[in-house]
Amino acid sequence: MYDEREDEFDEEINQEETEEIIDSEEAREDEFDEEINQEETEEIIDSEEAVESDEITEEDADNEVDEEGESLPFAKAEVVRLMKQNLDRDKMIRERVKVEMNKFLGEVLEKVCEQLNEYPYTTIEYEMLKESIYPYQNIERINEEKKRILMHLHAIKADCDALSMDVKKTLKLKDVHEEEEDPAFMDY
Repeated sequence: MYDEREDEFDEEINQEETEEIIDSEEAREDEFDEEINQEETEEIIDSEEAVESDEITEEDADNEVDEEGESLPFAKAEVVRLMKQNLDRDKMIRERVKVEMNKFLGEVLEKVCEQLNEYPYTTIEYEMLKESIYPYQNIERINEEKKRILMHLHAIKADCDALSMDVKKTLKLKDVHEEEEDPAFMDY
């Protein structure tokens, strides 16, 4: 009961399945090649745009000048963008403020670099940077500490004044003529 037609039919089905598998694999390879080509093209375009934007940024940085013709240390657009991120939405920034903020940031950078130059090492480490920028990052804490110290000094001065008055009142000798006020304990 062997039928040759069944074998031929099975062979045709197997051949069709094999061709479909080969076609689908070729299609996948083609898609993969297209994706790779597209990714490579996008990378090339991105890198060209990055190079162009770097060139534009460098030109902008070189060409950034304030109204007096002085060059600015940073790109004005970047400084303004950072300012707008941290200001309320309803705030408008005058041109002079933009320029002065740019100059201020440049001065801070110079001061930090001067402090970094005081280190004898040729390589600047992160710990050195942290130490150099400490005053700028902790200004609020430093001001609170200053207020605390001043209050403590005023308390010490008040204690000294009170002790001085006690000494003058209680340790008077009747036989000795009191000399004029001691300049070290004079009230100001």
